[in-house]
Amino acid sequence: MKKYMIVCAGLSLALMFASCSKSSESAYKKAYEKAKSQEAAQRVAEDTETQAPVVAPVTTRPATQTRVVDNADNVSVRQEKVLLVNGAGLKNYSVVVGSFGLQTNAEGLQQQLRDGGYNAQIVKNESNNMFRVVATTFDNKVDAVNSRDQIRGSKYNPKGDAWLLYNIR
Repeated sequence: MKKYMIVCAGLSLALMFASCSKSSESAYKKAYEKAKSQEAAQRVAEDTETQAPVVAPVTTRPATQTRVVDNADNVSVRQEKVLLVNGAGLKNYSVVVGSFGLQTNAEGLQQQLRDGGYNAQIVKNESNNMFRVVATTFDNKVDAVNSRDQIRGSKYNPKGDAWLLYNIR
């Protein structure tokens, strides 16, 4: 019986060593094949990088029409129904530099603007009881936008919060 057990143990060990060597051989073979495929892929990538890119020929055409695009169309304009309180009169687009609940505060800013050479006016929005100080007023939006941009950088509008008003009549 001892001989039988020894023979069985020997056979088991032999099978175990044989199966381990086969699995390691297949693992080595798989790793080798994977490295080869990566190397081949790298060669293909290097070959495509060295080739000159295909570029379409440039064709030149004379400009027949030039369109100038300004940002005046993108500027937001607040629409309010306002009444003239003090000043010469409003046009379609006005540049507002101050809004006040008290008329005396609006008159103070109006005087500062007039001392600076602006034809400032005061208008009142009856719906929210606010007095607006208008520095300049224009018939078209482009001129109003240019004036607003100029006023935003001046000492009369240090916060840079001048905005456009369209008077609803």
